[in-house]
Amino acid sequence: MSQSVSKEAPKEYMQSEKIWTKDFTLIVFSNFFIFLGFQMTLPTLPLFVEELGGNDQLIGLVVGIFTFSALIMRPFAGKALESKGRRFVFLIGLAIFILSVGTYGLIHSLFFLFAMRMVQGVGWGFSTTASGTIATDLIPANKRGEGMGYYGLSGNIALAFGPTLGLALAGKISFTQLFLICALLGLISLVLASFIRYKKIEPVTTAPKKWDLFEKTAIPPSLLLFFITVTFGGIASFLPIYTLQKEISGIEWYFLFYALALLVSRTFAGRLYDRKGHRAIYIPGTSLIIIAMILLAWLPNSYILYLAGILYGLGFGTVQPALQAWSVKESPPHRRGMANATFFSFFDLGVGVGAICFGQIAHWFGYNSIYMVSAVSVFISILIYVIILRTNRE
Repeated sequence: MSQSVSKEAPKEYMQSEKIWTKDFTLIVFSNFFIFLGFQMTLPTLPLFVEELGGNDQLIGLVVGIFTFSALIMRPFAGKALESKGRRFVFLIGLAIFILSVGTYGLIHSLFFLFAMRMVQGVGWGFSTTASGTIATDLIPANKRGEGMGYYGLSGNIALAFGPTLGLALAGKISFTQLFLICALLGLISLVLASFIRYKKIEPVTTAPKKWDLFEKTAIPPSLLLFFITVTFGGIASFLPIYTLQKEISGIEWYFLFYALALLVSRTFAGRLYDRKGHRAIYIPGTSLIIIAMILLAWLPNSYILYLAGILYGLGFGTVQPALQAWSVKESPPHRRGMANATFFSFFDLGVGVGAICFGQIAHWFGYNSIYMVSAVSVFISILIYVIILRTNRE
């Protein structure tokens, strides 16, 4: 017997055709602040690891252990979203994230940093899985591509300012102060989340399946996402160090141009998906990502760095919301939490595999080889996509 929406749920959850309701606005801003705190740590943690005496392999492990921790938690988060409710999972995840990031500044050894990164991964896995599910609850089904595009803007705007702000502050204040600011942003997210009216879930009346770890209808788009987010592991972990090695300035502008391109792509990609589906989006978007990776492998100057950021932003910003909308499209309403958990699990797995593998690849072959391997990974996703189309005869 499947779960259903409680009759006590507000009518606007089921009937409203508006995207920008009060609750949707709250989830967008809550998502913005948690992503801003997260994005500020993204380019600064490698510098913190170096300060603690770490090398390329350890930097990759710091990123990878976080993503694998989040990956392990997402199936549990998906189940909890349906059994415990959206509010419980979201607020608990945000609280764990706040405590872990706020603790970073008190750490003076790599061992304890690894431990707290695992804790942060738990909070991140719960909070982001819940946030995406809450957003899909609130968006009318016939506008899901457009709505997820708007929802994704919150993370994109955070990306536009987070890395640049983090790098700027890292040069002016201590890491302790920086991480406390990131925790404060998480606290703002928690306060906003407490005002959202959440979908109520009927108690589970059947025994859960023993190996219910994924929503099978979400696996095809999630698998494609894996091969794309492998590239993000190489960018987030090693691009700041790579540009320093090549004596190329402007890494903060790379992240800004990348994020602005993401914003531009969100203005049309979601509506294009709603009208024409993923076939109009996927191959053009992934082709832009491949070109961006080749440019990073070459990287003769700052202008090519900026161009790579723009192309990567346009490509990823076009493809990612379409894949997320696709992942929940075929799932039953009571399985949206698990569908989002599946989607983000593959997201995390790609980033984690990329960060750990690229740390070793950089050690053996140099930083530029990271981005050639990334281009190959995205090309593999295109081949898999063609196979999916032929198999499903779409």
